[in-house]
Amino acid sequence: MRIFLKGAKVADIEEVVTEQTKIIKEIKGGVKELSNWNKELQKICDISITRVGVVRFNPFKDTGGDQSFVIALLNSNNNGLVLSSLYTREGTRVYTKPIENGNSIYNLSDEEKEAIKKATQ
Repeated sequence: MRIFLKGAKVADIEEVVTEQTKIIKEIKGGVKELSNWNKELQKICDISITRVGVVRFNPFKDTGGDQSFVIALLNSNNNGLVLSSLYTREGTRVYTKPIENGNSIYNLSDEEKEAIKKATQ
């Protein structure tokens, strides 16, 4: 309305409308590009490790310290793995189990369950 109060000509209004239309089209294109980029990033995030839980423990109650550990590495859907390292005087053993929806087809130790719980909290 203000443009009419200043006595602007119709040609001026058309220029303003045309320019604003161009700007709106550019903005729409930018928003669409950002939306597509966001979808691609979401796909990457869905499969990326975003949840981690660590538990240190002593598998032998009568000797040693908390040299053993379990790490749960999960994505946003609680899929991933648990990595268990058992330290003994004779050596270290490393095991892994797949995790789907926070569970495994293999039996999980109490420490592995705790690491998953920590990762999902």
